[in-house]
Amino acid sequence: MSAARTCGASTELELQDLRILVVDDEPANTRLLGALLEGWGYRHILALTDSRRVTETVKRVRPDLLLLDLHMPHVSGSALMRELEDLFIGPTPLPILVLTSDTSSEAIRRALASGARDFVTKPFDQEEVRLRVANLLETRLLQLRAKAHGDLLEDRVRQRTAQIEKARFDLLRRLAIAGEYRDDVTDQHAQRIGHTSGLLACAMGLPEREVQRILHAAPLHDIGKIAVPDAILLKPGRLTAQEFEAIKTHPAVGARILGGSKSRLLRTAAEIAATHHERWDGQGYPRGLVGEAIPLSGRIVAVADVFDALTRERPYKPAWPAEEAVAEIVAQGGRQFDPWVVAAFQKIDHAALVRYQPPALARRRRS
Repeated sequence: MSAARTCGASTELELQDLRILVVDDEPANTRLLGALLEGWGYRHILALTDSRRVTETVKRVRPDLLLLDLHMPHVSGSALMRELEDLFIGPTPLPILVLTSDTSSEAIRRALASGARDFVTKPFDQEEVRLRVANLLETRLLQLRAKAHGDLLEDRVRQRTAQIEKARFDLLRRLAIAGEYRDDVTDQHAQRIGHTSGLLACAMGLPEREVQRILHAAPLHDIGKIAVPDAILLKPGRLTAQEFEAIKTHPAVGARILGGSKSRLLRTAAEIAATHHERWDGQGYPRGLVGEAIPLSGRIVAVADVFDALTRERPYKPAWPAEEAVAEIVAQGGRQFDPWVVAAFQKIDHAALVRYQPPALARRRRS
């Protein structure tokens, strides 16, 4: 058997498997059409004589072709087409073959304007009905195939986009780890900041996509520290005023490293890097921004960063108990921190934040 014949046979079987709904208030007409359609090999045929049941039946059965009488009691064919007009749009519009004894040009124009694709006149010419049904169903099948193919392509694009996004997140995480290795060989600080910032964004009711961006961008907040000399960055004691000025350059450096990208994620990371040391009262650095002039992402990371710094041991200080660190964050609401972010911070399990261990580190310790 040739490929062309195989393809044709498959198409014929697919056509015969499509669903057809016949609507005519005359039982003799529905019986005749049903018998004809069955004789032509169509296997899924439903007939109605009560037009009041059509709308519900169409929405439930989702036919591939509707054979519809125009003149019926209760609800006319034209009224039904108005009720079903939402089904005439989109990539797979419902085809309607109008059955009518009114052959006037005006009646035909009204039917076509209402959504009909074609018409046959009563009494039926059997060959004409067969050809018109076949033509409409072939068009319907092509539309269904095109939509299925489009859906498949969209699914593949979504999968590929997800893979790219995952790779991007992984790259950003590794970049954050590279930055943290200069003064945090465990890489925990950056990942903890991402975790806490994501929880804060969620507690504030931000959209999920924004929560995810902040979660993955926040670990890069200190990437600009790669430009700070080791003698300053790794100094065990307190910094001099001049050394602190050198430290204060890291937000601008981080913003330059991450800036200029078309990626929304990297733009958020650059925004965070630039502003996570700004203060609500305008006394922060590098720009001295005040209140809501500071991007929300930077205000969120500012709280996460300070809490982590307070509750972790540093060369120049012991770790604070979680309760004392929380009290300090709350006391700085409206001064150092955005009060809205502080309110969200109070809803979080602070002891769990202190215990939190980044997944990558946990896997490394188990191995």
